[in-house]
Amino acid sequence: MKKQLPSALKERLGGILGEEALCRMEAQSNAERRSVRVNTLKTDYEEAIGALEEKGFHPQRIPWCARGLWVENKPGLDDTIEYVLGHYYIQDAASMIPVTVLEPCEGDITLDMTAAPGSKTTQIADHMENKGALVANEYNASRLGPLKFNLNKYGVVNTIVTTMDATERWDCTMKFSKILLDAPCSCEGQIHNPDAMKQWSMGKVGRCSHAQKRMIENAAGLLAEGGTLIYSTCTLAPEENEEVIDHILEKDGGIRVEKIRLDGISTHPGIASWRGREYSAEVKRTLRINPLENNTEGFYIAKLSK
Repeated sequence: MKKQLPSALKERLGGILGEEALCRMEAQSNAERRSVRVNTLKTDYEEAIGALEEKGFHPQRIPWCARGLWVENKPGLDDTIEYVLGHYYIQDAASMIPVTVLEPCEGDITLDMTAAPGSKTTQIADHMENKGALVANEYNASRLGPLKFNLNKYGVVNTIVTTMDATERWDCTMKFSKILLDAPCSCEGQIHNPDAMKQWSMGKVGRCSHAQKRMIENAAGLLAEGGTLIYSTCTLAPEENEEVIDHILEKDGGIRVEKIRLDGISTHPGIASWRGREYSAEVKRTLRINPLENNTEGFYIAKLSK
């Protein structure tokens, strides 16, 4: 793992996580534990457990996601007939948290603002039981194919796909009761992933932060009164996390940060300050999940209300 971390990133992570935590992560030889999310639009949860047990994947329930399962990390998980039929989605266990916290239900009008490839979109549709209305937005044309494929594979029928630029103001009068903004980021939480680490740079952190601030402004404008907006990333960068939340709190006086409650997972509160910049005290209600601490990716989640 040491060879995967650029020196500038390693210095940053020492400041964010603490040197002791960083050293523990560097000493770990294992990456995150493998996990799947059962798609109840296509199968019964207990039946899916039985099928995985029969094939020797030894599924165990993930405490913080009602449809999530840990599975044995061995070949063949994506070769089973159940996977081909869309009975489960192979997804990191931390990646299941944003939709769990969003709590979409059948009566909602929901927006997934940056939807491809569809892991969280299909999870939202599952929670909504294919009822209500779900808008899956993806601006990157090269990612539309995988998004549409997954919506079809996992039996999603309550969803409209749009191709709006999430960084630009939308000419839209519709308001959404639930919005997920799982923002494109610098992926600092994926320290086990050599490709993600090769693409990391401080320039990328800065570009992502700028775009994320524009995205969250748009999301706040589309949120209905009484609605819920989840902002999430798989990065550890305060510039892309707490700074973005601090930004929207300054820009929109109607936005508040809500406390998040999760069972069975180790989390940390949002960082109050970073490199001389003080953030709103409300960011302490946001959650950080350190990479590998729960055998998952690193993640950041903020729950906002209007």
